Amino acid sequence: MLETSIDTFSQNQKFSPTDWQRPIIQELESVEARLHEVPEGQNEFLTAASARLLSSGGKRIRPTLNLLAAGLFDTLDQHAISIAAAVEMLHTATLVHDDLIDRSLLRRGVSTLNADTSTDITVLTGDYLFARSANMVAEADNVRVMQLFSKTLMTILNGEINQRFSKWQIDRPTYYDRIYAKTAAMFVLATQSVAVIGKADQADQGAMIEYGRNIGMAFQIMDDVLDFTGDQARIGKPVGSDLRQGIITLPAIYYIETNADEPFVQDFLNYNQRTDDIIQRMVEEISESDAIQEAVSEARRFVLNGQRSLESFPSTKYSRSLFRLTEYIIERDL
Repeated sequence: MLETSIDTFSQNQKFSPTDWQRPIIQELESVEARLHEVPEGQNEFLTAASARLLSSGGKRIRPTLNLLAAGLFDTLDQHAISIAAAVEMLHTATLVHDDLIDRSLLRRGVSTLNADTSTDITVLTGDYLFARSANMVAEADNVRVMQLFSKTLMTILNGEINQRFSKWQIDRPTYYDRIYAKTAAMFVLATQSVAVIGKADQADQGAMIEYGRNIGMAFQIMDDVLDFTGDQARIGKPVGSDLRQGIITLPAIYYIETNADEPFVQDFLNYNQRTDDIIQRMVEEISESDAIQEAVSEARRFVLNGQRSLESFPSTKYSRSLFRLTEYIIERDL
């Protein structure tokens, strides 16, 4: 059963770029080739599992950010490709561990690695992908970039621990800290690292940090909106899955702030009254409430700030694509 499901994904799938990826199609193809390389001596299971994980339908937003930013600084070279591949491999490794920790059996409608194999093999596979990503970033031969990479990994893992200790916590500062660690930090890594490679001045590096941070925050907020509004068959997990696990996201925060006096909301806030039926009602009420649009508006504010950070750069195919990508963050439905 496991062998068959892994082998189903072992063939490389052709990557279909979007309009905002057109200036870097060749480089993205090189990134894909790097991601699907088979290191000498790699276990056959790791090869099949890696191919499966890397062919699961992602749009390669993080390496796209990296390569488009590299275009801004005229550094679209092998170093940029190595960093872009490293960032995507890092992202993939975090998903392996996230699915295991959350006991998720599906991602994008496909069974997760932990659904098909043992816990120890899943952990080791995630660890191996972390190691591969570190090896790739080292090929950029830049100590500062390696420091950014390791610091980002620390931020991600520390954020995951914080999330475990803040379940059912309802406040915006905690939420914003969590989504920065979960998503925006890696977006910043993607954009800042090539500015470092390109020896950009402090102002341009700052602009890239702000761009990555703002669209990363917007991206995660929209993920959290889709958790309530997305089609279960497409997102591959139950609607409201975060809330069911005690993870309070922005739509839930907005809804609770506005409806705190409702008896069933009071029951939700009371641990002793927080039944499965109450949680289900919360999911349904949030999904149909103004809290969804309020969260989308917040994501738009982050996107606008990200767009403003591009104003100091000349209008090129790379900066225009970075701008278009910010619009996609809001428009996407998965």
